[in-house]
Amino acid sequence: MAANLTKPETFAIVPMSAELSQMLTEELDGMGQVPFDAVKIPSGGGLAFELSGDDPDNPETVQTLTGVIVHHHPVNVYWERDFDGAGGLPDCSSPDGHHGFNAKTGEVLDCASCPYNQFGSGRGNSKACKNTHRVYLLRENEPLPILLTLPPTSLRAFKDYLAKRLIMKGKRSTDVITSIKLKKEKNADGITYSACTFSKAGDLTSDQIAAVKPVAAWVKGIAARVPVEQKPAGSDGEGFVEVSDDTPF
Repeated sequence: MAANLTKPETFAIVPMSAELSQMLTEELDGMGQVPFDAVKIPSGGGLAFELSGDDPDNPETVQTLTGVIVHHHPVNVYWERDFDGAGGLPDCSSPDGHHGFNAKTGEVLDCASCPYNQFGSGRGNSKACKNTHRVYLLRENEPLPILLTLPPTSLRAFKDYLAKRLIMKGKRSTDVITSIKLKKEKNADGITYSACTFSKAGDLTSDQIAAVKPVAAWVKGIAARVPVEQKPAGSDGEGFVEVSDDTPF
């Protein structure tokens, strides 16, 4: 298995310099947070990610995402109406997974006690509020990470990867190169969807870990303020169903 690992010395990391950080702050003054390139998970069991890039009319399509996870955190989103394909702002969202903001009333809600964040509030035993997870992945030779939002059906695999493959072996997500792929799954209603899988592609050297730290610190400092702008395509019905999981791993 070790023979398949990526050689760390071939993975080039672009450090987040103080000059670049200042340029972002000055050039984007009054324009909101950095617009991270988003990754789209396909519907219907597709096995290729779609990335928004320099040309929005010709997005990049890849079967494997490889990079360093510089930050990740929960994000909760709630829409009163079922998704109709038009996208749009959520009725309530929580960029940190703990405190929700009601777009209509301006009220700040506690996600843990919110009735829409309880199993059984949505279809079947699911939650009306969707518990997603944002992953900021720094790819080779790129100064900014891309943003992958994991649906509830991919959270168990991500938790297993972090706990069993990294933490229990003394590694943090910022210490390794991670490979993310898709596999075809089917839910209890017989609907086929795409689920993410995670594996370690290599260990970073001490110099590379040091180069990643400023990027991770910068992303962590702004991540909770990156807004949830619209509902991702294919998020309703196709795998966006939660299963209660109270086990440690």
